[in-house]
Amino acid sequence: MALIPFDDRDGMIWWDGALVPWRDAKLHVLTHGLHYASAVFEGERAYAGHIFRLREHTDRLLASGRILGFDIPYTAEEIDAACIQTLAANGLTEGYLRPLAWRGSEMLAVSAQHTKIHLAIACWQWPSYFGDDRMAGIKLAWADWRRPDPRTAPTASKAAGNYMTGTLAKHKAESEGFADAMMLDYRGQLAEATGANAFFVIDGALHTPTPDCFLDGITRRAVVGLARRRQIPVVERAMHPEELGRVSEVFLAGTAAEVTPVRQIGEHHFSPGQITEVLVRDYTDLVRLPPDEVSTRLAA
Repeated sequence: MALIPFDDRDGMIWWDGALVPWRDAKLHVLTHGLHYASAVFEGERAYAGHIFRLREHTDRLLASGRILGFDIPYTAEEIDAACIQTLAANGLTEGYLRPLAWRGSEMLAVSAQHTKIHLAIACWQWPSYFGDDRMAGIKLAWADWRRPDPRTAPTASKAAGNYMTGTLAKHKAESEGFADAMMLDYRGQLAEATGANAFFVIDGALHTPTPDCFLDGITRRAVVGLARRRQIPVVERAMHPEELGRVSEVFLAGTAAEVTPVRQIGEHHFSPGQITEVLVRDYTDLVRLPPDEVSTRLAA
């Protein structure tokens, strides 16, 4: 299937307070965010006309900007409204949304205290991240790159620069016939895939690495809530690669990935089992509920 370039599409993009035609949403080549990764973003999905956990995404976007030293010049209410407006302007009820905030082109140096902070929101149709056969389970390679020490990078922010090593790891994995890569952290512990958190089933309990140097994903938190509602034990802890021999099921969780079973990590093989299947089904049901019912379901 031919790829549709992202700079040549029909539609509208919300840009600094107004909707503009998709093809007109351009910025200068000397924009600070392009050169120094002074940008933060969110990935959101809409289902049945509702953007899943919209306020949580918006709050994280604002917090990510503050971690990078800038304030996005819109309130959470204004950003939520802009996301909803963008979805409607593109005639979508199901789709992926990408809010992005960045430093502009007023200054170009490491220090850029007087740059304008911009915000844009785009959305497009994006079906399953790993394809229609994802329930068969995807294969992960081991990444050469590691998630950094929080003293090395702003790991609590969904910052553009934090994804450079993810791109490198995923490109290498794809070149070797894998769908994605499993990343370790700076200590050599299990961390996450290149853009999604990971869960491991051991003796009927759900184990997941402590997110102390990578994002505690919004989908991750939803899955934990769903598992506890099913009375599946959830254990958040430091995990090590040598533990994979004890693991019976693995799945990823993220906005783009949703809940995706894993059948292989390097030399280790797994089969999607009952816990994975239940949580895939529960998550699929959850995202189609109205927002107030989502909150009630996860709080139960």
